[in-house]
Amino acid sequence: MLTYEPDNTLVHRLDPRSKLAVQIGFAATALAHTDARALLALSAVAALVLVAARVPLRRTLYAYRFAFVILALAPLLAALALGPPWIVLEDGLASARASYRVLLILHVSAAYVRSTPVRDSRAAIQRTIPGKPGQLLGIGIALVFRFLPVLQGDIRTIRDAMAARLGTERSAVDRASTLALLGLSRAFDRADRLALAMQARCFSWNPTLPPLSFGRGDAIVLAFAVGLGLTAFL
Repeated sequence: MLTYEPDNTLVHRLDPRSKLAVQIGFAATALAHTDARALLALSAVAALVLVAARVPLRRTLYAYRFAFVILALAPLLAALALGPPWIVLEDGLASARASYRVLLILHVSAAYVRSTPVRDSRAAIQRTIPGKPGQLLGIGIALVFRFLPVLQGDIRTIRDAMAARLGTERSAVDRASTLALLGLSRAFDRADRLALAMQARCFSWNPTLPPLSFGRGDAIVLAFAVGLGLTAFL
C-alpha cells in the first residue's frame, strides 16, 4: 500500500495545492489527447514526476496490481465482437490507449500520495473549497487515507488465516464469499471503533490545520499545471 513517506525531495517541499493542480492538469490533458505523440509526452512527464518524488516503481506496480489487471483486460474485451469478424482491432487499440492514460494518471497520483502528509491534503482541500463542503471533503479524504490501509491489512490477515487452515483447498466461490463476509464484518467493527475514538477525542470539524505557503518552486509548478490544463483545449 502506498503511503506518505518523509523525504527531502523537491516534490515533498511543494505546497499540496500546487501538487493537486498538477494532478488535475495532467488528468485533464491525459483524458483529452489520445494520439501517440501526446501519450509519449505524457509518459515522459509521468516518469519525471516519479523520479522527482523518488517513488519506488516496484512498490507502485504492486499496489496497483488489481487495477492493472482490469486495465489489461479492458482492451481484450473491447476488441471482441458478437459476430464476424469477431475481433475488431480498432476498438481494442482505442481501449488500450484509454487504459494506458489511466495507468499514467495512477502513477502521477502515487507521487502525490508518497510526498504529501494526510493533514496537508486536508488543509489544502479545506482552504481551497470554503465552508462546510470543504470541511466535509477534507475529512473524507483524511479518513480514506488513514482507514483504507487498515482495511487492506485486515483482508491480508483473513487471507493468511484461511491459508493456514487449508482454505486454499476450498472452491474459489467459497473462498471469495468467506473473505467478503469477514472483510465486511471487520470493516463495520473498525467503523464503530473509529466513531467511538472520534467522540472520545472530541472530534472537531474545524481543527487547527498545518500552515501552508507558496514558494518559488510552487510558482513554477503552478504555471506548469496551468499549461497542462490548457493543452486539454488544444
